[in-house]
Amino acid sequence: MLDAAFIRDNVEAVKQNCVNRAVKNAEVDRVVQLDAERKQIQRQYDSLKQEQNQISDQIKGAGKDKELRDSLVAKSRGMKEQLTGLEGQVKKLEDDLRAALHTIPNMTHPAAPVGTTAEDNKVVAVHGTLPTFDFKPKDHVDLFTALDLADMEAGAKVAGQKFYFLKNEGALLELALVQYAVSTLVKEGFTPVITPDLAKTSVMEGTGYMPRDSNPDTRQFYTIADTDLCLIATAEITIGGMHMDEILDEENLPRKYAGLSHCFRTEAGAAGRDTRGLYRVHQFTKVEMFAFCTPEQSDAIHEEIRAIEEKIFQGLGLPYHVIDTCTGDLGGPAYRKYDLEAWMPGRGTKGEYGEVTSTSNCTDYQARRLNIRYRQKEKKGTRFVHTLNGTAVACTRALVAILENYQQADGSVVVPEALRPWVGKDVIVPRVKK
Repeated sequence: MLDAAFIRDNVEAVKQNCVNRAVKNAEVDRVVQLDAERKQIQRQYDSLKQEQNQISDQIKGAGKDKELRDSLVAKSRGMKEQLTGLEGQVKKLEDDLRAALHTIPNMTHPAAPVGTTAEDNKVVAVHGTLPTFDFKPKDHVDLFTALDLADMEAGAKVAGQKFYFLKNEGALLELALVQYAVSTLVKEGFTPVITPDLAKTSVMEGTGYMPRDSNPDTRQFYTIADTDLCLIATAEITIGGMHMDEILDEENLPRKYAGLSHCFRTEAGAAGRDTRGLYRVHQFTKVEMFAFCTPEQSDAIHEEIRAIEEKIFQGLGLPYHVIDTCTGDLGGPAYRKYDLEAWMPGRGTKGEYGEVTSTSNCTDYQARRLNIRYRQKEKKGTRFVHTLNGTAVACTRALVAILENYQQADGSVVVPEALRPWVGKDVIVPRVKK
């Protein structure tokens, strides 16, 4: 969340930022009002508390004057009741203020394109040559079926629509993608972690998500009945919560993690071609990059994470482009976000780009919610860290791109060279049905 003092001093800029991001429920004026009321009541509390302390000193000095002592004690008791009331008012105002602050998105990088539609995104990099086929290419669903790499029907029978079984080389390809991504990140200085697949509601909210959305048509997260736990949508949530309520040392920053987890999303309201096959599903495996750093480091680390995402997909031999995401599609915590979209020949009628990774600089927006700070050597006080996240590999979407780009006329699929050590073969061929 943003700092209330920053909002108070930059009201018009914050309001314009909300307009640019198409956020209509931002309670900017209410934040200013609640912050002023909280300060006023806090001043009354502090003044009365100081007066009570003075009376306590007078009680000690009253000696054997019982009448004076009793009078001072009665006055102190009355003040205690007033203080309790004022303390309750301050707590209520702080809770209301925090709720109002949660409606306001992060500020936006000056270079981020302003807009609300996909056409407003800006392409900032293009890599690779789009494949050409002398046959009609199949989409990944037909390839999975022909090569016996996945079973969507069994997944639906066991867990419902948009769940699936990976099998044979489909399972090996996912494991290979995880090994490839993690080994790449370790070489780049990231600490590998396998995170819980569950997180407390407070951690979900701290990273900027709405786990307890009461509207089933917009709810995006699975919650566990009779607990305060949710299934995570990304390891960004669990890694972000690792250092909640901690003070880190500046000399140990940045801290960079490579997190492996399953991800769960209800995908409420999702419709259209993206629902076919594995592109948009309820559960998938992902390797996520996450960094805690100083404010001075965050812009450079954001570019570093983007470069690693490109390196991974260049290593897979897949054509892609990178977009600088427009303000209306940033999401609340992101200050700036890049999406890497891989070419998928099976999308649409002639092939289209589809999102496979994203990376966001969230500045101190998440850290302020999660209370993650750092201390500077030989300086008083603490500052909030900056947090950044980025997808190394979301396995299902990477599989879609690999199968569709590497398919051959005879129905086989070439395994990208980078994955062959783990898959154990160069080509996946149709199985002979028994």
